[in-house]
Amino acid sequence: MNSKFPGKKAQSRQRILDAASRAVRRSGFHGVGVAEVMKEAGLTHGGFYSHFASREALLAEAVVHASREIGASITANVEALAKRGQSVFSAFVESYLSDSQISDCENGCPVAALCGEIASQDGEVLASSRRIVANLHRLVQQALPAGTSVETAWTVAGTLIGAMQLARALGDNKQGRAVLAAARADLIARYDNP
Repeated sequence: MNSKFPGKKAQSRQRILDAASRAVRRSGFHGVGVAEVMKEAGLTHGGFYSHFASREALLAEAVVHASREIGASITANVEALAKRGQSVFSAFVESYLSDSQISDCENGCPVAALCGEIASQDGEVLASSRRIVANLHRLVQQALPAGTSVETAWTVAGTLIGAMQLARALGDNKQGRAVLAAARADLIARYDNP
């Protein structure tokens, strides 16, 4: 936690960020209200400004927080699968395109949840959103076999994001899961070195 906010204030700030990161992935940038976030965090609306200068400051930090959360979760899953003999790349693809992510948008990748809205953001929200896109690209590049080009990492990232968005559009059903299965199989066949 941030040492600038010691003790109880740090815990409250963390609860606000947790709630906001789920809310922004669930409802998009425009669907996040300060009152609802504070209620979900179990705090009063009046206390918001002792933690954040504005709604935009909250959104900017929330997307970064969400990116860190899913990055840590995927990394832990990849490490566990790699210990069992699976390649890092196939473990990454299977973790990112997990069927469970179709209906669990609020705990998934913020890039897949928000990609269509990022370009219309301003200032610090736009800057933070672009950082999380770059972070996803970096994670993909690290998962790909050594020597894979930067361009390939963008292609893979785009496929991951698009497949997840399409699966969610179709729903958590046979069609949605088929989209993810096809994307997983294609990416692993194309880019994973034995």
